[in-house]
Amino acid sequence: MKILVLNCGSSSIKYQLFDMTSSEVLAKGIVEKVALKGSFLKHERSDGEKVILEGEILDHQTGIEYVLGVLTSEKYGSLKSLNEIDAVGHRVVHGAEKFNSSVLITNEVIEKMEECIDLAPLHNPPNLKGIYAIKNLLPQVPQAGVFDTAFHQTMPETSYMYALPYSLYTKYGIRRYGFHGTSHRYVSKKACQELGVDYFTQKIITCHLGNGASIAAIDKGKSVDTSMGLTPVEGLIMGTRCGDLDLGVLLYLMDKEELGISTTSALINKHSGMLGISGVSSDMREIEKAAAEGNKRAILSLEMYDYRVKKYIGSYIATLGGLDILIFTGGIGENSDTLRKSVCSNMEFLGIEIDEQKNKGLRGKLEVISKPSSKAKVMVVPTNEELVIAEDTLEIINNLK
Repeated sequence: MKILVLNCGSSSIKYQLFDMTSSEVLAKGIVEKVALKGSFLKHERSDGEKVILEGEILDHQTGIEYVLGVLTSEKYGSLKSLNEIDAVGHRVVHGAEKFNSSVLITNEVIEKMEECIDLAPLHNPPNLKGIYAIKNLLPQVPQAGVFDTAFHQTMPETSYMYALPYSLYTKYGIRRYGFHGTSHRYVSKKACQELGVDYFTQKIITCHLGNGASIAAIDKGKSVDTSMGLTPVEGLIMGTRCGDLDLGVLLYLMDKEELGISTTSALINKHSGMLGISGVSSDMREIEKAAAEGNKRAILSLEMYDYRVKKYIGSYIATLGGLDILIFTGGIGENSDTLRKSVCSNMEFLGIEIDEQKNKGLRGKLEVISKPSSKAKVMVVPTNEELVIAEDTLEIINNLK
């Protein structure tokens, strides 16, 4: 069975084509600058053959037409015809309380997704555009929606409620939802498989550290807390997002600087985080380079980033009542040995002892990096959200038979 996985952003379309008999990626790529000047498609086959195709891509449907075209082209394709696509799986960012698992996409499901737009106005509309496009282009092909928020729907009220008037929860659904759930689910299960332990007996903390970053506390297979909230702004310091912030700061700034809602949103989402502190970049590699050259603000930003991760790990160990496995994943978590070393330093009293030789230079490879004497296993586990989406889609399609 061949499954196409789509992740549609506001101006991009990421895709992977899987052969689920072997979980092999037959092709992958990205359409960039959708509805903008200079739009193009980068495509790569499983044999390493790559191509960049430029063209006028006015909307998501046109972009997906380009994707389907290159997948079936004689020169660059991996399919003889579109009839070989058995299903399409979509990443959907926000499912609110309406979805606690992946679902077959129907008209009723689409209506419920549309009701979630207010909670994720930047993410859900493009996710839906991908669904609409496949519905038009491949009307006979079943589709599945896999939600970033679904994994965290097991959190108890004490974790997900905010100390606001309860009526705001009942009226608007104001609560913690959390994100990166597909990644947290994948790496926690993968770690247990690698260690040969029962997933449903373990106390696990997963650190998904990338341009967007979040931490989850997982107890016996269920997410019980996570750092992101109603939106992806809360929690850790991120590339351009501020993370945890005294709300009084926003009120003060809005008053002093006479900031409107859209400007304030841009401030905390696009101009803060590592970019705002360092003044260098939102890219951790560039910040680390600047820090190595003695840039004091770059050094400060790295210290703040590591401190925030460490603080959340400590609080989640208290939440879980102990720790069996600590996992680093995401572009930064998988590739920055200096971050992992800094975060795990002086954590021996909590059962975390990192092996500096195993950690040093490790990039993007599944590995246990803790000492044999460490009470908690510390691991680097590369994430694979697209594979999870494909697997969930396969399960849903098989249940239709």
